[in-house]
Amino acid sequence: MVPFQHTRLSLAGVLLVSFAASSVAHAEDGDTPTIIVTASREDMMGKATTASQGSVSRQEVALRPIYRPGQLFESIPGLVVTIHSGEGKAQQYLIRGYNLDHGTDFANFVDDMPVNRPTNAHGQGYSDISFLIPQMVAGIDYTKGPYYAGIGDFGSVASSHTRLVNDLPNQISATVGTDGYQEVFTGGTLHFRDGGRLLGGLDLAHYDGPWQPGQNFRKVNAVLRYVKGTEKDGFSVTAMAYNSAGRLITDQPARAVEQGLISRYGTLDPSDYSRSSRYSLSAHYARPVGPGQLSVSLYAIRSTMTLWNNFTHYLDDPINGDQEEQDETRTTFGGNASYSVQGRLAGLRVEGEAGLQLRRDAVFVDRKHTKDRDTILGNCFVAQDDGSTLEYAAVDGNCSADRVRLLDVAPYVQATVHWADWLRTVTGLRYDRLGASDTSLVNATHDTGHQGLWQPKASLIVGPFAKTEFYASWGKGFHSNDVRGVFGTVPSQGILLAGGATPLMSSTTGVELGMRTNIVPRLTLQLAAFQQDFGSELTYNPDTGQDEAGAPSRRQGIEVSAQYRPLRWLELNTDLAFSRPRYHTDRLADYGLEGPWIADAPKFIYSAGVLVDGLGAWSGSLQWRRLGTAALVDGQQYPQTGGYSEWNMEVGYALPHGWKAQVGIFNLFQSRDAAAEYYYTARLPGEAADGVEGYQSHPLEPRSARFTVTKVF
Repeated sequence: MVPFQHTRLSLAGVLLVSFAASSVAHAEDGDTPTIIVTASREDMMGKATTASQGSVSRQEVALRPIYRPGQLFESIPGLVVTIHSGEGKAQQYLIRGYNLDHGTDFANFVDDMPVNRPTNAHGQGYSDISFLIPQMVAGIDYTKGPYYAGIGDFGSVASSHTRLVNDLPNQISATVGTDGYQEVFTGGTLHFRDGGRLLGGLDLAHYDGPWQPGQNFRKVNAVLRYVKGTEKDGFSVTAMAYNSAGRLITDQPARAVEQGLISRYGTLDPSDYSRSSRYSLSAHYARPVGPGQLSVSLYAIRSTMTLWNNFTHYLDDPINGDQEEQDETRTTFGGNASYSVQGRLAGLRVEGEAGLQLRRDAVFVDRKHTKDRDTILGNCFVAQDDGSTLEYAAVDGNCSADRVRLLDVAPYVQATVHWADWLRTVTGLRYDRLGASDTSLVNATHDTGHQGLWQPKASLIVGPFAKTEFYASWGKGFHSNDVRGVFGTVPSQGILLAGGATPLMSSTTGVELGMRTNIVPRLTLQLAAFQQDFGSELTYNPDTGQDEAGAPSRRQGIEVSAQYRPLRWLELNTDLAFSRPRYHTDRLADYGLEGPWIADAPKFIYSAGVLVDGLGAWSGSLQWRRLGTAALVDGQQYPQTGGYSEWNMEVGYALPHGWKAQVGIFNLFQSRDAAAEYYYTARLPGEAADGVEGYQSHPLEPRSARFTVTKVF
């Protein structure tokens, strides 16, 4: 199967290039086409801190075939964004041998606002990016590893900072697609005489999908943004609003499909559902002050979420089923302030930055046992460490209900010293002070705690020599843990394992060696080898619907990324990532593990793509992604998932008078792989009381097409 896939890659690439070449020949018979340089990522030579740091251009964002907003981040080398439940939940993120679930250890920022939600109803670090409108994205800056003083919680494996546009052409577009997809976007910019710009964007979408019954997913996105001045001397204010609702189709037992109980795209519980909202206000202010540059950003976010999920079906409650309702209401305030200077010290060129980051969350989060969403049942269940299930009575309908307060204050400093034209160092120090309180309405307890963590970071950069730079980086970082597990207010998390208590902050240490080079004409190449150790691996427990702290872990791996531009209108790119994920402790039994294998941690991730732009009226892209194999049970090498392979394509043609037509084709070669696959115990009607352990999967959507017409005024 793999050789055939590589053959299809070559054929598809040749077809797209041939198509592009024929278009040039045709254009030469008439008008000469407008030619621009295609570049998916910014050249970071002389600017990067590490070999794996990068910046995705707006051009790639505009060209890339996007099935859902989260796939914008697959432009980050070695990152897969998939889904296991439905459009109304945060996507799944996988990178560097980590299954980051819905966002653990992948810090997402939009307009400098943090997207990750600590102590979330469904998963620690939950990062739902569905509120993002692709047309409003100016680019994505990304990092990997704990080597950056300005990045804290959840950012120790990877991070992304999504920038918003400061000017948007007036436009309207309409999209229709197979599987019941419809979308309308309109936006534009109002320019004032004093240089100010008022941008607006409104996006309405509906999607059923191939699912039976259909998702009937609806969402409304709106952005209003005022910008004046420049990045270094100006300000902006941005308001964003998002609301969505629709059915969830979670991972289903493979045996239910094999037995004909449901179709490949069916569900055993069609009442699973989601409702989400997010409203935010963010502001930026920047100006030169004295010898340096002052930058300040502030944000306020109000979000709500309700998920109804039934993962184990009739395992715990053979009469009513195991559906759970998870609710969250969150208010987040925070901001960043930094002051940077450039100058000379002892004859050396020095760049320094000092900053302060603050974030405060007020959260109400609960979990209920429900049937068909509408009936709240009075009994609750939770799995115990010995494999048994504990049944207990709900309190006011709640299996758990907590009021949580979180406060993270983090000062940091970073200095870049240019020791010579070919040698520079970047050193930083960050200190996070995390305080938390948790009031349980079920256990009638109140707990408070705090923890501080120093995080030194250092990088050595040598070069450029012959258009080549070499990097060596080391650093410490962390992720926070769900405070309900720290204080033991959730029944299963309140029972401490022999491995010890769950800390508020689990630290990580990473080291990375690498290089980037432009020595070959038209070819940009990056290589990084890394090792990262975590004091506690976060794993998802489907019984409680929470990420829980587990054993220490280690990842070792190699990443290779390349972009080749044989023609000014054409780019070929590829990203290869290999990793070895293992629990890293000689006390495996204390954590209930038989061996070192980590569930759902992929061994490799490949991607390849073709970008075409500025080829007369034509533009387009072809993208292939391969998610590798992974163990499916903690501590066991087998069973394994085979991962998935998928091809997506988009072609656009610019028409006269500001019109443009686009067609996107997704899952081009009709892969029948699973978008996400797990292995756990569930019970179908008529099965033994202790259920059946087996594969649970959420399939890739079948081949589909979307047609878009855009008018720019």
